Amino acid sequence: MRMPLNTKPLDLLVFTDLDGTLLDHQTYDWSPAKPAVQALRSKGAGLILASSKTAAEIVAVRKSIQMEQWPSIVENGAGVLAPYRDQCEDATHYQNIRDALSALPLHIRTCFIGFADMSISEVAENTGLSQTAAALAKDRAFSEPGLWQGDEKGKLQFIDILETKGITAQQGGRFLTLSFGADKADQIQKLTKQYNPARTIALGDAPNDIAMLEAAHIGVVLLNPHSPDIPMLSGEKEGKIIRTTDFGPAAWNAIILELLNNQQPPN
Repeated sequence: MRMPLNTKPLDLLVFTDLDGTLLDHQTYDWSPAKPAVQALRSKGAGLILASSKTAAEIVAVRKSIQMEQWPSIVENGAGVLAPYRDQCEDATHYQNIRDALSALPLHIRTCFIGFADMSISEVAENTGLSQTAAALAKDRAFSEPGLWQGDEKGKLQFIDILETKGITAQQGGRFLTLSFGADKADQIQKLTKQYNPARTIALGDAPNDIAMLEAAHIGVVLLNPHSPDIPMLSGEKEGKIIRTTDFGPAAWNAIILELLNNQQPPN
């Protein structure tokens, strides 16, 4: 993986979720956070995007904020998009998942409708994405979201069979997502070891961000009216986890600027 062109020791590395965090939940606009992104850039800090989005979806955001020199965590931590790349070079994980699905007994296999089983229009209908965005969401390398259309007993059997092949299933609000188990926190640990920053900050707004938030020196829970509440987290009483009273990129902007202006050494 190509390292950023930075000869000084890295002081700060920021990991951030996208939808409802750096990006507006409705418009996907990040412009309210522009002052904070510029401040990070001027201080030589790293900014690593960490999202359920695919590499194809995330690359345009990374280019827009001019942080292409940093890797991105894609597909909820199932993989990493290297710096300066427009796509992930290795999609064997995804093909292995699809092969495992094909090997299932037919009465179980037909109950799971993955993104690869759907047309672009069907993905758009099930996600609320535009046709263009749905096409990018289908361009996967590491994980397979899908809809379970069988009963609970069959679902448990489906999950148990896949577990024997090293594939885990995580139930989200709508989709059951299959992967080989890596999550955002796993990738944060690897990237933190690689870049060796003095401090790390992680920002997120949903329960699937909890492990990522707890893995950083400072975790920021952004308010999200569209997501289930995040319970009290490990380290929150000690001030390692903080919460905003606003949401989206405006809240992201305010808290990053506040943290930059009140820098504290990590515990």
